[in-house]
Parts: sequence; C-alpha cells; structure tokens
Amino acid sequence: MIMQSGESRTTRPGPVTRIRVREVSGTAVRDHRDDLATEEPLEIRLLAGRESRTVAITMRTPGVDFELAAGFLHGEGIIAPGGIEAIGYCTDEDLEPEARYNTVTVRLGTTELPDISALERHFVTSSACGVCGTASLDALRDRCAPLGGGPAIEVSPEVVYGMPDTLRKAQGVFGKTGGLHAAGLFTPDGALVAAREDVGRHNAVDKLVGWALLTERLPLDRHVLLVSGRASYEIMQKALAAGIQVVCAVSAPSSLAVTLARDFGMTLVGFLRGERFNIYSGTERIAA
Repeated sequence: MIMQSGESRTTRPGPVTRIRVREVSGTAVRDHRDDLATEEPLEIRLLAGRESRTVAITMRTPGVDFELAAGFLHGEGIIAPGGIEAIGYCTDEDLEPEARYNTVTVRLGTTELPDISALERHFVTSSACGVCGTASLDALRDRCAPLGGGPAIEVSPEVVYGMPDTLRKAQGVFGKTGGLHAAGLFTPDGALVAAREDVGRHNAVDKLVGWALLTERLPLDRHVLLVSGRASYEIMQKALAAGIQVVCAVSAPSSLAVTLARDFGMTLVGFLRGERFNIYSGTERIAA
C-alpha cells in the first residue's frame, strides 16, 4: 500500500499565482489583476534503507507532485509498479517551510538504492558530451521491449479529431492563465480518462503516468495519449514505458520521436488540427 503523506496541507504552493499588471492597448492604460501559471522547482529524492539521494530537479506547476515524481521515476526505468513503499513531502527541519513542498521523497521497498548512473549522466550532460540519438535508443532497448504487433487497439479518425477539444475543456488552469501544456489519457472510443496540466510538456505526461502507477492502472496498453504540444523523444519514451500504443500530438514530432515510434511499434500522430492529421508510424491502429 502506498502512503501519500502531506497532500492535505494547505500551505503548499498552488498552480495559479495572482499578480498586478499594467495593460497597454492603443492609447488606453489600465491596471488589473492577472493569473499566471505557477512555476517552481521540484526536487525528487530516492530513499532506500538509510541511503538517500537526489535524482532530479525539475521546474513544474505545483499540484499532484507525488504523481509527477512517480511518473518521472517510472519513465526513466528507476522504479516498477509496486516498487514504492511511501511517498511524501520532505519534513527536514533545516528546510524553509516553502521549500518542504518543493521536495518529494520517494521511499523504495528495498534496502539499497538502484543504479541511477545513467539518469545522473542524462541530467548533467551538455551538447558537447558526445551523447547522440542512437545511444539514447540503444539504452532504451535495454529496458523496454517493442509493443505487441498488430492493431491491439483501433481508433477512428473521428475520435482523433474530437480529442483536442475534449482535452481543452478539461484544462482548468489553462483557462485561467493560458500558459500551460496538457496531456490527456483517452479510451479508444474517445472518452477522457484523466488529464493533467503543467508548464512542462514532459511533466504533464509524468503526472498522468504517475497517477496510473499510484492507482495500479499500469500498463496503459488500452489507452491513447494526447499531448497539447509537440511529440518529443522524451514524451515517446515515457509513453512506451507505460505501454501506450497510440500517441497523438497537436504539433509536430521530432525526428527521434518518429524513429522511436517506428522502432518500438508505436502509433504516432502529429499536426492534429481540426479534421486533419499526419500518421508517422503505426498506421494500422488508425481505422482510416
């Protein structure tokens, strides 16, 4: 059983920050309140036995931080379903009260920390360190198998056309701020199962996968993922780790995202706007 401590505290930062702004329109000037999407750092720590280590710091929109941490760790191959013993905000007395809600500790059900050397290299590497797309795909093949062949699920173009509008209506914080990405999990017939928002595209997907992990819904092999921006390698990697066969993006995919989709038997849809889209991989799952 996963214990999620600290979620009921009311002093943690919220997803919306209110400020005063001066708006200039033509010759008119007025001061008014504006709502911004909150952006703050989240430190993710692993704890096993007496060992503790920070594995990542990411900028995110506060809210469902435990889902974000769990989804991130699963997507990077650090934990598997059932691997979390407890998860909560940091209670170290030396931290400022605000900082405690920007630090999540994930306790594993093991006595030793897993090998996170690959994760550490990923998060400190610059473009001059010799990392390439081929190396990233090779590392992914070591821990992820291609998805099953054939159209295990099938989605009609009409369902695909309708998903962006459904997701947009579920974006409560975007409606207030206009500054957030979203990820939505759908059934093959177009029903929205869950949606998450964040200033980071990858974080929104991590929150969805973390929700599925913490509620014992993985793998998500009977679902479709829609992201409100572009489809990157990282998003496809997270979807693959969660078992998602069909990924749709409102904007363009990257070249490495397409390569990953083709290598691992995933369906990738891009430029989903109105009643048109491109299929870059896995055409058999779109019943056109």
